[in-house]
Amino acid sequence: MEPKIRKMAMVVNRVKMDDEDSLDVVFWLNQPALERIKAVTSLRKSYFTWLNGSFPDKIIKVVNRRKL
Repeated sequence: MEPKIRKMAMVVNRVKMDDEDSLDVVFWLNQPALERIKAVTSLRKSYFTWLNGSFPDKIIKVVNRRKL
């Protein structure tokens, strides 16, 4: 058997967590509102599917008001 030859170079970028957080914020602020909503919807579907095994037909709307 011949040894496997890697066709792609392995690349690693070391980034400080604080720098990564600020890059994430900048990235999402530069995205259109529709793309941000799509991402949140996708995350919600993934979470509910993981939690309950399926996405619910209806999600209860809960609003909490607090005086500041």
